[in-house]
Amino acid sequence: MTTATITIPNIEVELTVEQLITAVRQLEPRERAKIVRALTDAELDQELTQLIAQLYSQPPIDEISDADILAEIQAVRQSHSLSPLN
Repeated sequence: MTTATITIPNIEVELTVEQLITAVRQLEPRERAKIVRALTDAELDQELTQLIAQLYSQPPIDEISDADILAEIQAVRQSHSLSPLN
């Protein structure tokens, strides 16, 4: 079993993951929920950071004007109105 040193301000404790899980299971449900939120927040922060990095690594997209959007909408509407299925 691997132990990890947990450092809390002014305190060091060596625990295995199993010991940590056992300790967490002894907490009240509300306290366990706080731990779950803390772990989830940390993972979400990491995922968000990765997504932001991916977005910034992509080449910039040319600006699309409102006129371009409206022209595309009109083209689609016109093609649908000319379709034999309508």
